[in-house]
Amino acid sequence: MRAAAALLVVALAAAGCAREPRRAPLPEQPVGVPPATAPVPRAEPRATRGNPPFYDVEGQRYYVLPSADGYVERGIASWYGADFHGRRTATGEPYDMRALTGAHPTLPLPAWVRVTNLQNGRSVLVRLNDRGPFRRNRIIDLSQAAAEQIDMIREGTALVEVRSVAVATTAPTGVAPAGTAAVVPPPAAPARRFFAQAGAFADPANAQRLAARLRGAGLGPVTIVPVVLDGRRLQRVRVGPVATVGEFDQLIEALQRAGIEAPRLALD
Repeated sequence: MRAAAALLVVALAAAGCAREPRRAPLPEQPVGVPPATAPVPRAEPRATRGNPPFYDVEGQRYYVLPSADGYVERGIASWYGADFHGRRTATGEPYDMRALTGAHPTLPLPAWVRVTNLQNGRSVLVRLNDRGPFRRNRIIDLSQAAAEQIDMIREGTALVEVRSVAVATTAPTGVAPAGTAAVVPPPAAPARRFFAQAGAFADPANAQRLAARLRGAGLGPVTIVPVVLDGRRLQRVRVGPVATVGEFDQLIEALQRAGIEAPRLALD
């Protein structure tokens, strides 16, 4: 079993899972022009490769989820392009930088997700067939084509929401055939502020204690936001706002130094 696990980690690394954002070259296609083979969600069997119960990369263990149903996550997206074109992904398929695909560390493969750039409202549907990214604070790695569609090529990263897409076994009436756009035109971009959520507590006293500790560590502004979630009253402790991915990265690192293990992206 240990030998098999070691071989899996080697295979994942060879597939190009530990990637950095790319800033050049700029895309040949204008942003907003869909590729010729945009995907249409379809039911697929779980891949025989790339779906172990867990695997280890650079000292961290990742547990593959049993299902993508109901999955929603917010954080930072990166992208990968020509350097990895033609290499094998975690499922064994060749990576195509012009296809709308992506890599995720824990969702089962393949899976379909909609990725929304929270900074400009652009949204794209992608098929996950690879593992990664294995870099701080990154939650998804997009193909170059997918990154173009949500206009994040030049910056290299973006604050995004990743939401799983339910897949029907047969296409319902009115579903566009393969080759049409899988891109949602951006709405008028709302004015949004981004925060790092340090914790959520049912007991207001616990929220107050954490807020005081963060202020004492020189972090701020710190706010406590009351919410009702599934009938439960919670107090969310947030730090910010921040305006850019770089500011969010710095804030997350400061929170981790203060002992907050898993801060997450939040917005109002």
